[in-house]
Amino acid sequence: MQKIFFLCIALFLIHINTAAQNCNFNFRGKVTDFHVDTPIIGASIQLLNLNKFTTSNLDGFFEFKGLCEGKIELEIQHIACETRKITIHLKNNLFKEIFLEHHLEELNEVIVTTNTKTTTTSIEQTIKEDVLENYTDKSLGDALKSISGVSSLNTGSTIVKPMIHGLHSSRVLIINNNVRLFDQEWGDEHAPNFDLNSSNRIDVIKGANTLKYGNDAIGGLILIRGKKYAAKDSVFGKSSISLNSNGFGGNINTEIVKTYSTGYYGKFQTSYKRFGDFRAPNYYLTNTGMENLNASLRFGYNSFEKGFEAYYSLVNNNFGILQLSHIGNVNDLVQAINSSEPRNTEDFSHKIENPKQTILHHLGKIEAYKRFKGFGKLSVQYDFQLNRRKEYDLGRGNRENTPVIDLRLFTTSIQPNLHIDFLPNVKFDIGLLGRFQQNNAVAGTRSRPLIPDYEKIDAAVYSIGNYKIDETTEINAGIRYDYSSIDANKTYLLADWKKYNFDQLFPEFEGEIDNTRIKTNPKFTFHNVSASLNFSKRWKNELTFLINYGLGNRVPNPSELYSDGVHHSNARFEIGYLNIKKEIANKFNLSLERKNDDFGFIISPYYKRINGFIQLIPTGITTTIKGAFPVWEYDQVDAQIFGIDIDINKKINSQLDYLGNISLIKGENITQDIPLIHMPSTNFSNRIVYTNKQWHDLTFSLRNTTVLRQNDYPNYNFNTFNPTTQQEVFVDISSPTPAYSLFDFSASATLKTSHKGSLKLEFNIENILNVSYREYLNRFRFFADELGRNLNIKIKINY
Repeated sequence: MQKIFFLCIALFLIHINTAAQNCNFNFRGKVTDFHVDTPIIGASIQLLNLNKFTTSNLDGFFEFKGLCEGKIELEIQHIACETRKITIHLKNNLFKEIFLEHHLEELNEVIVTTNTKTTTTSIEQTIKEDVLENYTDKSLGDALKSISGVSSLNTGSTIVKPMIHGLHSSRVLIINNNVRLFDQEWGDEHAPNFDLNSSNRIDVIKGANTLKYGNDAIGGLILIRGKKYAAKDSVFGKSSISLNSNGFGGNINTEIVKTYSTGYYGKFQTSYKRFGDFRAPNYYLTNTGMENLNASLRFGYNSFEKGFEAYYSLVNNNFGILQLSHIGNVNDLVQAINSSEPRNTEDFSHKIENPKQTILHHLGKIEAYKRFKGFGKLSVQYDFQLNRRKEYDLGRGNRENTPVIDLRLFTTSIQPNLHIDFLPNVKFDIGLLGRFQQNNAVAGTRSRPLIPDYEKIDAAVYSIGNYKIDETTEINAGIRYDYSSIDANKTYLLADWKKYNFDQLFPEFEGEIDNTRIKTNPKFTFHNVSASLNFSKRWKNELTFLINYGLGNRVPNPSELYSDGVHHSNARFEIGYLNIKKEIANKFNLSLERKNDDFGFIISPYYKRINGFIQLIPTGITTTIKGAFPVWEYDQVDAQIFGIDIDINKKINSQLDYLGNISLIKGENITQDIPLIHMPSTNFSNRIVYTNKQWHDLTFSLRNTTVLRQNDYPNYNFNTFNPTTQQEVFVDISSPTPAYSLFDFSASATLKTSHKGSLKLEFNIENILNVSYREYLNRFRFFADELGRNLNIKIKINY
């Protein structure tokens, strides 16, 4: 009886409250395409807190009747649109127009899918997040070598510089979170200062769709992206550890992400890597350890009409340089180059001694965007970078802690971009660039700077258009103008200034003469026009055909203009010349692609004609107070590079897959009718993967990589006088290394630890057969073998 009484009271109170509320309000609305201002048909509109649902009609309108006063939470969805959530306080009858972004490309910026290209007409390949996790203790260059047409220029085993179609350094642009990386990239042994663990996706663009980022991507472009996060209240992260037998070291990485339903998000990531001396199959490689400490921070706000993101990363690298590569005299240098075994080796150590290089790189950016109804999106980005590179040499006595090279490079830029997309089949990007760069050869090294003090100013304007002819055919075209000026202060030996004929070519640069030295102020200005034209055609049988043409210009970098001394990390004497001109490149790329899990392929031939190609070639040996070093000089020739990349994937059955690729490339010095130096040799890879998704996603993989001998190479071998033996000796600095074939094994399984958490265990064996070999594109191939067998264990926790 008492329960019935309280129930009646409750019903009475609810009746009074309902009577007091006005529940006769109507809420009408219209769902509209934000870009082209047209109605969206069939959008679903749900009142989350009232459990009511409707859809928009042929004119985009919808209506809810009989609503009470108060807060209403709406969720609006439509295929190929970004879902929107809106909160409304209903006080009377209301009409509201709701805008959705009805473009799949924009949706893919929010929910990134790994098979989505940057542009439809682009010839590119992507490394997925799950593949990147296999390289947590490796470098960017190591990861990129899994893509056909991408190789690396190595300095030992830890300094790995990516190459695309035989080109590297200033010809390959690296874009980290929409910021072009400037970290003294001109050096062959200057690896990109980037932590692979901070990325979720990497795109390698081999074609000509690069004008937005620069005019000088003659080799290609590496686009490193962060993940976009959904607007919901959540916190998640992952941690991983990697342990290795070779080098007795590994890597620890952790990251945590916090997202909010309001659109705000934040991410913090950090990693630490440490290795001791690595080991070739038969001996330790003395002083090849490394230590890296990295961190990155992202936070921002992402909504439909506006947003911003701030990003900061810190990379702190310490690389040991193989001691065998630094030689005291000509006799030892000749013996080291001509010997198949190192002169001497030492026991394992974690200690990093001279010679070594340390690099500290700061990168920061802030960008914001605003969308305008029926027009497009305006975004503005400001970024800065500070790179401090120090290189240390052997045999400096009480100055062993004083670097012989100490360079501080500051770069800052601002980049507005207007994306116009109000026309149904046409899109435009119009952008500007302003950049200032300052290099400071820090005093106190007691050595002549390899690269002098300079200031560089860049300005650019570009326009890129994309026209969808029909649902299967698109054309993309762009044009870009770049202005560059560089103002340097450099001291030459007076004898060298006259020897290079600079006193006749550049008398306007001359300054004060102090005994045997002359102070100079070289100033250069460059004007460049670049362009691209791209076409894609898709068929219903999943085939796509693409054509890319690009005209690119690259101004000489500071090393090519000003180098004049020992480059210690490379163990050589480098000479640049002020009369070097800009490169002009014409690039042609084709690609026939079939994206299919059962059987897919990519066949991509290419051709590049480069006038004024700048190359660094060996010319002899010189002896300085620091020892004997090969002399390498910059010069210019006309060149052509052509080849083909082929990728194949085949599903053998429901649990077995085959993956393979092959890259063939040929580079020719047209001016001298000889092969180009440092072209990758033909290489191919075959991989068999077994997967059992029903049993903890168990995976086994066996991979074979074969690199053939490079038979097309220029002969820059020379004779030099050996003061120890008092004889002329032959120095073989050009002959390539023999072919080699390596086998790698991988096994992994994933265990569920909670509703959303998991534990992944992975075991890898690299160079299973412990093969002794030398890589043609390793700067230290003259002195030691590559790495022997390595056992690796990885543990990854998602939470």
